[in-house]
Amino acid sequence: MRKSHPVRRAVLAGAATVSGIVLLLSLKPASDPGSAQAAGQAPPAAAGQAPQGGVNGAVTGDATQTQYGAVQVRLTMSNGKITQAEAVQAPKGGRSDQITASSVPRLNQAVVAAQGADIDAVSGATYTSAGYKKSLQSALDKAKASGGAQQGAGGAQTLTGDVAQTQYGPVQVRVTVAGGKITKAEAVQAPKGGRSDQISSSSVPRLNQAAVAAGNADIDAVSGATYTSAGYKKSLQSALDKAPAGGGSSQAAGSGGGQAATQTLTGSAAQTQYGPVQVRVTVTGGKITKAEAVQAPKGGRSDQITSSSVPRLNQAAVAAGNAQIDAVSGATYTSAGYKQSLQSALDQAGG
Repeated sequence: MRKSHPVRRAVLAGAATVSGIVLLLSLKPASDPGSAQAAGQAPPAAAGQAPQGGVNGAVTGDATQTQYGAVQVRLTMSNGKITQAEAVQAPKGGRSDQITASSVPRLNQAVVAAQGADIDAVSGATYTSAGYKKSLQSALDKAKASGGAQQGAGGAQTLTGDVAQTQYGPVQVRVTVAGGKITKAEAVQAPKGGRSDQISSSSVPRLNQAAVAAGNADIDAVSGATYTSAGYKKSLQSALDKAPAGGGSSQAAGSGGGQAATQTLTGSAAQTQYGPVQVRVTVTGGKITKAEAVQAPKGGRSDQITSSSVPRLNQAAVAAGNAQIDAVSGATYTSAGYKQSLQSALDQAGG
C-alpha cells in the first residue's frame, strides 16, 4: 500500500485543528458577559457602583470620624457617572498633612476610575482610606436614592440619616419610602455595650414601628431610653430630609407637588475646633426660604459667639440663596462650618 507523505499528514492535522477551534468558537455560551453586552443585555451591576439613571449635580457623603480626624467626600455626577471626587474634609495637622496630601488625590482618582466605592486602600493611609470609603458609600447611597426618586413617585427609596451622637453612643436610622409612605425603618447604629444593649433591644423596635405608623419623625420617646430616642428622631428626620422633591410624599419628604414644591434639607455636620455645626434649610420653588443651625458650638464663650453669629449667617443664606456668604467677624470657625454644612444641604437638592 502506498504510504501517506509526512507533510500531507501534517497539513491534514492542522486543518482538523483549525476546524475544531472554529466549531468551539461558534458554540460560545450566551452567558458570557461580552456576549450578553453584544446582545443588548447589561451585565449585572457590582455592589458599590455609581447609580445609573441620569443623576446630575453634586452629592456630599456623611462625615466619617477616624482616629486622626474627619473624612468627608463630595461627588460630582453627570448622567449617573462620577466625573469628579474630592475630600471636603480630611485629617490635618502634623504628619496627617503629608499623608492626606499623598493619599487623597489617589483615592479621588480611584473613585472616578472605578465608578464606585470598590477601591483599594492607599498604603500608609489605612484610617484615611477607610473613612474615605465609608463617606463615599454614603454619597453613593444618596445619589441612588435621588436617582430612584427621579424615575417615578411610586418607586421605593432607601434613605439613610446622618449619625446622631448621643451620650451613650451613635444612632443612625435608615428608612424605606414607597408610594409616599415609610414602609420600613431600622437603626443601622445604636448604643451598645453594658446596659445599652438591653435598652437598645427594647427601644429600637418600638421606635421603628412608631416611625412607620407616624410616617414622619414626630414620634414619642420611649420611656427609659431618652437619649436613644432623641438620637433616633434626629437621624430619622435627616433621612426624610434627603428625599428629593417629587420623589416621595409631602408627608415623608416634606415636599408637595407642583413647581413650587418645598423641601427641608439637613446638611452634614461640619466639625470645627469648637464643636459641630449643622445647617437645615427650607427650599421653596428653588429658593432658600429659611435657614437654621440645628447644631452649633456651645459652652463658655462659644454660647455668646453662636448667639451673635448664627442669626446673621441664617439671614445671609436666605439673602444669597446659596453658600457663598461672608464669614461673620469674630466667628471664623463657626462661619466656615456653617458654610460647609449649608453647601452639603444644597447639594442634596442638586443645587
